[in-house]
Amino acid sequence: MTTAMDESVRSPGSDPRRLATLSNILSRLSTIQSDESELSTALTELLSAQEPVLASLNGLKSLTPQLDVLAKETRMLDESVSFTARTAEDVGGRVQRLDEEMRRVRDASERVSRIIELKSSLAALHTSIEQQDWEAAARHCAKAMALPLDVISGPFAETAVPTPESHLPPAQTLQAARERLLVVFRREFERASRARDATATSRFFKLFPTIGWEAEGLQAYASFVVELVKVRPPASAKTSSPLYYIAAITALFESIALIVDQHQPVVEKYYGVGKMGLVVGRLLDEADRVVNDLVDGWVEERSVERKLSDVSASAIAATNKSSYVVEPIDQDVVDPREIDKVLSEAAGMSGRWGLFRKFMHDRLGAGAILERSHSEENAEHTYDNARTSHSEYQEVTPTGFQIIEHSRSHSKMEQMLETYYTPLEVWYTRSVIEKAHRLATPDLSQFPITTTTPDDAFYILKSVLTRILSTASRLTVEHTFERLRELMDKDYARVIRQKLDNVYKGGSSGAGSRGEKTERENRQSFIILLNDLDISSSHMERLVKDLSQSNLIQQHFLDFEIESVLKSLYAFTSLVPKFRSTLRAGVEQLFNQLLRPKLRMFIPDVFKDISYVLDEDGYAAAELQDLVRKRFIKAWESLIEGYKDTFTESNFRLFFGLALDVLVRPWEKLVVGLKYSELGAIRFDHDLRAVVAYLSSQTVFGDIRDKFVRLQQIATLLNLDSEEDVDEFYNGSGIAWQLSQQEARAVANLRV
Repeated sequence: MTTAMDESVRSPGSDPRRLATLSNILSRLSTIQSDESELSTALTELLSAQEPVLASLNGLKSLTPQLDVLAKETRMLDESVSFTARTAEDVGGRVQRLDEEMRRVRDASERVSRIIELKSSLAALHTSIEQQDWEAAARHCAKAMALPLDVISGPFAETAVPTPESHLPPAQTLQAARERLLVVFRREFERASRARDATATSRFFKLFPTIGWEAEGLQAYASFVVELVKVRPPASAKTSSPLYYIAAITALFESIALIVDQHQPVVEKYYGVGKMGLVVGRLLDEADRVVNDLVDGWVEERSVERKLSDVSASAIAATNKSSYVVEPIDQDVVDPREIDKVLSEAAGMSGRWGLFRKFMHDRLGAGAILERSHSEENAEHTYDNARTSHSEYQEVTPTGFQIIEHSRSHSKMEQMLETYYTPLEVWYTRSVIEKAHRLATPDLSQFPITTTTPDDAFYILKSVLTRILSTASRLTVEHTFERLRELMDKDYARVIRQKLDNVYKGGSSGAGSRGEKTERENRQSFIILLNDLDISSSHMERLVKDLSQSNLIQQHFLDFEIESVLKSLYAFTSLVPKFRSTLRAGVEQLFNQLLRPKLRMFIPDVFKDISYVLDEDGYAAAELQDLVRKRFIKAWESLIEGYKDTFTESNFRLFFGLALDVLVRPWEKLVVGLKYSELGAIRFDHDLRAVVAYLSSQTVFGDIRDKFVRLQQIATLLNLDSEEDVDEFYNGSGIAWQLSQQEARAVANLRV
C-alpha cells in the first residue's frame, strides 16, 4: 500500500501544485484521507498480530537447552559409530581378501584337476587307439572334449599336458586324435556296410557323434542307405508295360519310406531329434536322379510330346469354331483312350510322390523345431561346440520337411503335371463331353425321360476329378479345376442351351396331323433337354458332396492344403445356379409358347353359366351337377397331359407353379364380379375346396394351397354371418390377410 501511495505521490497528476480548481483539491484531499484510513487499519492489524509471534519466539528460546543436550549426544554417537565403521571396514577388507584368495585357490585347484583330467584322458585316448579299443577311445575323447575350451587351449595346459611322447599342445593333440578316429570309423563303417554286417555298422555309426563328427557320421550313414534304395527293375520288366513307371517309382519311394521308418529311431537316438533330415537329403539326391530318369523316360516312351502337340492342335481347331456345333473328334489323330492311359500313369506317379511327401511330412515336419529348441537349451561353450567341422553340410542343407519341398523330385512332378497332365486332362474331358453330347439318346424306358448325356458326362467328370485329386498336387487341383469349371460351362451347359434354342428354330410345321406330331416331338425334345439340365444340377451337387466327404482328400493332401483343395472343389457348385437359370428360362419359354395361350379362356369356360345366387333348389341342383369341379378337372387334364410324366419333379413343380400363377389372377377377377346368396357363398367355398384338393392330389409338393390363399380368404368373407361386422372380423380374427381391408369390404358387399 505504501508503494502505491508513493507512486501516486510521484505521479504527475497527484502533484498538489498542479491542482487548479476547488473540486480537484477536494477530490485529492478525499483520496489522501482514504489512504490514511487504510494505513491506520493496516498498522493496527500488524500490532495486534505481534503478540502470537512473540509468544512463539519465547517458546523456541525455552527449547535451546534441550537442543544443546541433543547436539552433544549426537556428536558422541557419531564418534562411536565412526569408530565402529572403521573397525568393520578393516575386518571386512581382510575377509574379502581372504575370500578372494580362497576363490583363487579353488579356481587353481579346479584348473589343475581339469588339467590332470585332460592329461589322463589324452593318455588313455592314446593307449586305446594303440590297442584299437575304439569304444574306449571314443569315450576318452568325448571326456576330453567336454572340458572348457579355455582349459584345453590355456597356457597352463600347453605347459603341463605335453609329454616327451606327445609334445604338441593339447588342443592339437586332441584334434589329431579326433581326425585319426574319424578316418578309422569311416573305414570300419564302410567295410561293415559293404559286408552288410549290421552289428558292426551299428557299432561304428553310434561312435561318430560321441567325438563330435555328427555330420560326417550322417554322411557315411547316408551313403550306406543310398545303396539300399537303388532301383534295379527286373530284367523281364518292359517299359511298354502300363504299370512299369508307376511300379518303379512306387518301389523307389517305398524303399525310402521303409528306411526312414526303420532307421529314424536309431539316428535320433544317437544323433538327436531332427537329424534324420540330413540322411533324407542324401536319399532324396538318389530319388531325384531316379525320378528324373523315370519321368523323362515316360515322356519319351509314351510319346507325350507328340500327343500334347496333337491335342493342342485339336484344341485350337475347336476354339476357332464360330458356333457350338458338336462335331466328332478325329480319333485317327488323337485317341482319347490313349490319352486316358497316359493321364492315369501321370496321376499314378504323382500320387505316389504325394503319399511319400505326406509320409515324410508326418515324420520330419516338426523335426527342425525340436532340434532348434533342443540345441538352444543345451548350448555350452565347449570344445565340441566351438570346433570347425570338415563338412558344412549340416549348416547349408535345410532340415525337416523343407528338404522334401525343395527337392528336384518335387519340382519335376509339378513341372510334369503343369506341362503335360493339365492340358491333356482338360482335352480328354472336353472330348468325352463332346462324345456324350454327340451320342446322346433319350431313354424312353424310364420316366421322367432324360438323355444319356448327364449320366455319361458326370460319370466321366467324377472319374476325372478323382484322378486329379489323386495327383496330390494342390497347384494342379486349383489350376485344373478352374479350367474344368470353364469347360463345363462352355462345352456342356452352353451346348444344351444351344440345343434348346434349335428345337423351335424352324418355327411351326403347319396344321394337320403332321404339324401336331412335329409339335409333340419338339415339345418332348425340349422337355428332355430341360430334364437334362435338372439332372445335371443334382448330379453336380451330389458329386461335390461325395468328393468332399470322401477320404480321398485327407489321404493325399497335408492338413494345411485341405482347405484350399476343398475351396476349389466347392467352386463347382457355382455352376448349379447357371444350370438352374437356363432351366427356368427354358421352362418359362415352353410355358409361354405352348400353355399360356390355352389358359386365357380356361377360367371363363369353367365358370360359364355358373351362378352363385342360389335358393335351396338351385343349391341342390348345383350340388348334384358339381359342374365347376368336373369342368376344371377335364380342362386341366387336357392341358397338363403329357407334361407330368415327362418332366422331372423339380421341372414339373416349376411348370405347374407357372400355370397356377396364370390361373389364379383371372379367377380372382371373375369371383369379385359375381353376386352371392348365402347358399351360393357356401357353394363357392365348396367348389374352391374341391379344385384345390384336386390340384394338391396331382403333385407331391405341398405349396399348392399357398397360391389360393386370397381366394380362400374371399370365400371366408362371403360366408360371414349377415350380422357380423366385416371390419371387426378383419381386425380381430388373427388371420394373416393378403386382402386389404378395402378389398374385404368390397367382397362382403357381393352378398345379396
